[in-house]
Amino acid sequence: MEHKFNIRVYGLLINENQEILLSDEEQNGISFTKFPGGGLEFGEGLIDGLKREFIEECDMEIEVLSHFYTTHFFVESAFGGGQLLSIYYLVKPIGIFSLPTSNITHNYLYPYGDAKQAFRLLALNKITQNDVTFEIDKHVVSLLKTNHKDNII
Repeated sequence: MEHKFNIRVYGLLINENQEILLSDEEQNGISFTKFPGGGLEFGEGLIDGLKREFIEECDMEIEVLSHFYTTHFFVESAFGGGQLLSIYYLVKPIGIFSLPTSNITHNYLYPYGDAKQAFRLLALNKITQNDVTFEIDKHVVSLLKTNHKDNII
């Protein structure tokens, strides 16, 4: 039996108002909320993959500030099977933050085909595990709430 790994990399962008960027998405009729980022491509380093994902998803160049968290427990990937390994970095935009955001969950202003995406900024002091969909993201929220109250872009 072959065992697969699904490696994903995410950026935690926290602004000067102590708000964190969330991505509301819908794929194949399934809605979810996560941090910006996604799957590492073969031959790519973690930082290069994260920078590519931010350009693809947010049309934004970022600077990676520091490693935040790497999955330390088993999770099966919801997309494509295999063992999920997620790596999170604190990031900041290069230049002015100009990404359109909404205060409304899943407010898809520009849906594209079967996939939809919208962005929100949510205050760190108000975010809960219920604001994100996936198990590892929920764990990251708890770490953000307890250990990292002064990280800003």
